[in-house]
Amino acid sequence: MDKRFEDCKVSITIPVAWGEMDAYQHVNNVVYFRYFESARLAYFEKIGVNKIKEESNIGPILASTQCRFKSPLLYPDTIHAATCITEIEEDRFTMKYFIKSEQQGRVVAEGEGLIVFYDYENSCKHVIPKAIREYIQSLDNLS
Repeated sequence: MDKRFEDCKVSITIPVAWGEMDAYQHVNNVVYFRYFESARLAYFEKIGVNKIKEESNIGPILASTQCRFKSPLLYPDTIHAATCITEIEEDRFTMKYFIKSEQQGRVVAEGEGLIVFYDYENSCKHVIPKAIREYIQSLDNLS
C-alpha cells in the first residue's frame, strides 16, 4: 500500500469506462487529468471553496499540472483518486494526486497541480481567504 495515497484525506471512486481506452487498449493519458480534476473538485467542496467563490468571485484556478504514469489502466477497473495539499503559500498551493487501481492493487499514476487563488472580477491573483487557508492547514497538517 502506498502511504502517500493513504495519507490523503480526500478520495473518490470512479469506474473506468470502456470509452476512456485508446487505440493501444489502455486508458488514454488525457483521462488521468480528468480523474485529477474530479479529486480536486471533491477537495474544494470539502473545504468550502465553492461557497467562497459564489459569495466573493474569488476562487481557485489551475496554473499548471503534470502526471507521472506508472502502469497502464485497462477496462474493466475501478480507480480511487486521492488528493492532498503539500505546500501552501500566500496565494497558491500545490496539490498531489494519486490514482490507485483496484485491479492492480497499487498506485498507477501520480500527479501534481499548482492552484492559484484568483479574483475573477478583477482578473488578478488574490490571497487565499483565511477560512480556506485554515481548513487546508488543518486537513493536511500544514503549518
